Amino acid sequence: MLREDAMKIVNETLRHLLPENAVIEAVKEIDLKGNVVVVAIGKASWRMANAAKEILGDKIIKGVVITKYGHSMGEIEGFEIYEAGHPIPDENSVRATERVLEIVDSLSVDDTVLLLISGGGSALFEKPKGSITLPQLQGLTEKLLRSGASIVEINTLRKHLSLVKGGRFAQRVFPAKVFSLILSDVLGDRIDSIASGPAYPDLTTSEEALNILERYKIVVDNSILKELKEETPKDLPNVQTKIIGSVRLACERAAEVASQLGYNTMILTTTLACEAREAGKFLASVAREIVQNDRPARKPAAVILGGETVVRVTGTGKGGRNQELALSAAVEIDGIEKIVICSFGTDGTDGPTDAAGGIVDGTTCKRMKALGIEPVKMLLNNDSYNALKSVGDLLITGPTGTNVNDLVFLLVGR
Repeated sequence: MLREDAMKIVNETLRHLLPENAVIEAVKEIDLKGNVVVVAIGKASWRMANAAKEILGDKIIKGVVITKYGHSMGEIEGFEIYEAGHPIPDENSVRATERVLEIVDSLSVDDTVLLLISGGGSALFEKPKGSITLPQLQGLTEKLLRSGASIVEINTLRKHLSLVKGGRFAQRVFPAKVFSLILSDVLGDRIDSIASGPAYPDLTTSEEALNILERYKIVVDNSILKELKEETPKDLPNVQTKIIGSVRLACERAAEVASQLGYNTMILTTTLACEAREAGKFLASVAREIVQNDRPARKPAAVILGGETVVRVTGTGKGGRNQELALSAAVEIDGIEKIVICSFGTDGTDGPTDAAGGIVDGTTCKRMKALGIEPVKMLLNNDSYNALKSVGDLLITGPTGTNVNDLVFLLVGR
């Protein structure tokens, strides 16, 4: 019953998050003059672009979609569709970005770029700056992703090393106007960090970028150091921006569904940001407190969190932050009845896997051990994917068409 309710919360929340309606409503409020070029970047870019085409029709003279492999849903009339690497940029990322730059370079002061941004845009929309090579950028990105650095820290470096991030895309488009519609995947909706802020004044500095390298003890080539010392644009007079979706809205919808299912519901935070294993331990402690003492919510209870954890990779296994959180929680609730804990990425992917996350209960570890699998060892090896897969506790949704961080929740029955 608890697992069934958990899947209802997952499915109803994802259905509510689909970006089409938000794009259509936002476009109705924008005065788009002259020729309109649509540039859609991110994991939700196909759906966002298709919605823009639906409402704007032939007003769009050209459109480009750059999305993650497997996230395109077919042709859109008048659009070029590219699939590229994520979370590490690849040659297709650069090729697609170069095509966008070719198109916008011909625009005039009377024209408009409708920029549709969703999570994943940092890797998908990329052209290295100066003498930096793509392999150099790929290597640095991989080091940052494995270091435990936050997405804001990672994007601070990305912005200073790119021709299109940190406001440089809007600078390139000038004097044409840019209207940005954003599905936020950054905690606190920090616009300059969402997709590394291609069309927003950058709030970070070169000094901050260099400090991040020092903080995580990351060694880079002199060519990267040289580019990091050049500041990003701090003023962009040709840009207007609107956030049309966020993890806050996801949490609110999940809370509505849980309440409708009869749970005493609370949103604990929409800014969860810590190591995935620690988040799993914490969530399990909250669940145990509800079981034993009926607080911070009375049984039956639903406690909801949104945000984005990080994984410090020390093992050789396979997984993602949501799977690691779920496995960590499973270890802590082993043997306790009437608890379900679920953690998933709203885009339908979690790390380099086909899973969105994991859904576990008090029997998860027992079932693993019956197969000869030791959950703690799997966790220490960062092998949450294979651990959860062995007992059917992966959450697999497929690409969802949206991306607004991660949704984490626990259910405690009577």
